[in-house]
Amino acid sequence: MRTPSLILTCFLAACGGAASVPPAPAPVTVPPSAKPERLAYPLAPAGTQTDTLHGTVVADPYRWLEDPDSAATQAWVAAENRVTQGVLATLTERDGIRERLRQVWNHPRYTAPVHEGNRWFFRKNDGLQNQAVLYVAEGSVDATPSVLLDPNLLAADGTAALVEWQPSRDGRKLGYGIAKSGSDWVELRVRDIDAGRDLPDVVQWAKFTAIAWAPDGSGFWYSRYDAPKPGEELRAANYFHKLCFHRLGTPQDADPVVFERKDQKEWGFGGAVTDDGAWLVVQGWKGADNKNRVWVQALARPGVKAGKAGPTPWLEVIADFDAEWSPIANDGSRFWFRTDKGAPKGRIVQFDVRDPAPAKWKTIVPEGPDTLDVAVAVGDRLAVHRMRDARSVLTLYQLDGTLVREVPLPGLGSAESLTARRQDETLFFTYASFVQPLSVLRHDIAAGTTTDWRVPDLGLRPTDWKVDQEFATSKDGTKVPVFIARHRDTPKDGARPTWLFGYGGFNVSMTPFFSTPNLVWMERGGVFAMAVLRGGGEYGEAWHTAGQKQDKQHVFDDFIAAAEHLQRSGWTRPGRTAIAGGSNGGLLVGACMTQRPELFGAALPGVGVMDMLRFHKFTIGWAWVPEYGSADVADQFPALRAYSPLHNLKPGTRYPATLVTTADHDDRVVPGHSFKFAAALQAAQAPDGPAVLIRIDVKAGHGAGKPTAKLIEEAADKLSFARWALQADQ
Repeated sequence: MRTPSLILTCFLAACGGAASVPPAPAPVTVPPSAKPERLAYPLAPAGTQTDTLHGTVVADPYRWLEDPDSAATQAWVAAENRVTQGVLATLTERDGIRERLRQVWNHPRYTAPVHEGNRWFFRKNDGLQNQAVLYVAEGSVDATPSVLLDPNLLAADGTAALVEWQPSRDGRKLGYGIAKSGSDWVELRVRDIDAGRDLPDVVQWAKFTAIAWAPDGSGFWYSRYDAPKPGEELRAANYFHKLCFHRLGTPQDADPVVFERKDQKEWGFGGAVTDDGAWLVVQGWKGADNKNRVWVQALARPGVKAGKAGPTPWLEVIADFDAEWSPIANDGSRFWFRTDKGAPKGRIVQFDVRDPAPAKWKTIVPEGPDTLDVAVAVGDRLAVHRMRDARSVLTLYQLDGTLVREVPLPGLGSAESLTARRQDETLFFTYASFVQPLSVLRHDIAAGTTTDWRVPDLGLRPTDWKVDQEFATSKDGTKVPVFIARHRDTPKDGARPTWLFGYGGFNVSMTPFFSTPNLVWMERGGVFAMAVLRGGGEYGEAWHTAGQKQDKQHVFDDFIAAAEHLQRSGWTRPGRTAIAGGSNGGLLVGACMTQRPELFGAALPGVGVMDMLRFHKFTIGWAWVPEYGSADVADQFPALRAYSPLHNLKPGTRYPATLVTTADHDDRVVPGHSFKFAAALQAAQAPDGPAVLIRIDVKAGHGAGKPTAKLIEEAADKLSFARWALQADQ
């Protein structure tokens, strides 16, 4: 059973594997060049706007930058980009880094294949294509594939992205969603695969949606919001999510609302259909805390067409937002679920949805020392993915919970994208590590063998690279895992330029991943480190909640401890340490650089949540309140005020060299966060402080679907800026 994601935030990490590429230069130290100098920043008038929150007066002098369409904001954006591009153009390593990125990026990359009917579907990027192309193979996953949908043909600059797709059960139709310029808004269309053309059907204003086909292929369920007012598409708050059914050949106006709660504006809904086609499963979410309710409706009733509201009664299976519930499989009305109810590290339970009383739940796979985060049914087995200190363990069980085998993995890495139907005999999954490109592997359920399906050859020798996992000690004594990757010849001389990356939030697990920019950083003598922070899901729900709301400071303490560990252990020193992260990770960077500016030589906050007092007022920001809390709540306001990056800048402080990145079409973390933070940071920076720049991409959004050309340009700018900034400590 394939179910939609309930996570409404994302982390940004460029991933890829490679065919053989030209060799990199030998590892080198950072060459000397001009140090950052004080810049003349664009004029950003400080207004007099203030808010009084729970008796505290809070100044917001750059409130005017929240309006991205105003003439004043657009003039400021243009001026800031001129300054930033002027500086970046002088960086001596930028061209060489860009060329090396292009070399390594230029290789085929695949997704795990999806099986429907007699066809297999997967995406492939030949190398430097802006968007991956969707292919279909007839009869066998190893048959010669043909192009089914090429999103590169939809926009000359590659800014139209295929962000959602799902074939019908018979494999004859494809439902797909296109997002433009990085927006979260999705337009859904349908392709007749046999005819090789699109049907007239168009569905607009879908967001945070899956495509769940009716078993008979007559239409599909999808999730949407009402159309926003003209001009407010990218910043107005989104409320009253609803699940609808689109019947092929009918206008969207005729689509019935299948599930909604008019009394709950913040609830959202995602639909999925069981593998046997008998049940529609609705997962309801409230905010981005991964806790959800579950309703089911029987579909298999003779004479009733799919999508008609109320063909059978809705059964409320899970009636509280107190745990995460993910359906795995079913035999009739008896379902298997993965849940953290009563098991913070996850377990698998089975019960009849017609009688879902907790007393009737049967534990199939119990909670253990490792975090059980994903399970799928394949070949009448349960494939279970766990995390052991943030690295993957993959195990097979019988449906009754009897252990079958552990599936060997290539090393210290991440197995993801487990793909199968209940009736399949092969499990496909992706595997990657910090020094191994993303590969697609397949495990034969009956034979117990794992073979390569698509494994890129990047020309790297495993013995040339070294990855260790160490543990830093946070402020309160908590042990924080830190992965440390580098070329084997990188000296531990206390002066390595070190890129420290983290996220720490929303139950998102940070496990080893392959990144072309990280490889290029390491090729040039740098160390890449990733801290596994509280707030994530690596150690289960208790680890997650330890970094939420009033405990959010734990996340920043963990990241600071990781930096201090790298410095004490002899890899680097403060002036040679760059910190980076995106989205919630951008908040992480902003909070740490304002709390401990002397600890870092460079900071690269990307698309970050920088105004913790107003984040809930834009687009989907209100959904993050379960994670962060809200400044509107008296006892939550002090903690938010204490770490909000925007509100903790102190004039005259020497902050690290900073490159803020955002995009004009980011309708998840609106660019006003980064605009206000950059303007305030430039005003606060000490007279002798290093450069503070903001890079504002156009026709781009929060990160998903960003064209390869833009990814390469952004990575070249970030890497060359960080290396330039860290030279100031030579």
